[in-house]
Amino acid sequence: MYQTLTFLHSLFRWLVLLSLVYSIFKACKGYFLNLEFSKIVDSLRHWTATVVHVQLVLGIILYSKSPTVKYFWKNFNEAKASFDILFFGLIHIALMLFSIVLITIGSALAKRKSTDKEKFAIMLIYFSIALIIILLAIPWPFSPLAQRPYIR
Repeated sequence: MYQTLTFLHSLFRWLVLLSLVYSIFKACKGYFLNLEFSKIVDSLRHWTATVVHVQLVLGIILYSKSPTVKYFWKNFNEAKASFDILFFGLIHIALMLFSIVLITIGSALAKRKSTDKEKFAIMLIYFSIALIIILLAIPWPFSPLAQRPYIR
């Protein structure tokens, strides 16, 4: 079960990144070209937030079952000295939660704005900031913070 969740989490990592990048592209294009905030773009906004929330649920389940995280919370004083354990026990989840909050707020605000330009601007700002935070918080194989393979 844990391996299946880990695989789904890795798969959804890419779906989150792809949907965010595409949403940001559409928001940028819509904002600068003064396009209409169509039902397709609104669906993209909605489904991007949905994919991110599914990833959140998978991440919380994995976080609660992770032996690294369990060690971190049971041995907090010793574990916080190891940056790798600190990253997975606290930094990663804090940054990811913050980015998901930004995406959720950005999605909700964009939905409620009255003009298309405002909708695109909100989506562009909130989703872009969230993407930058997510890119920093992902344990890429080349990351100086913590490393994991692309797909486990």
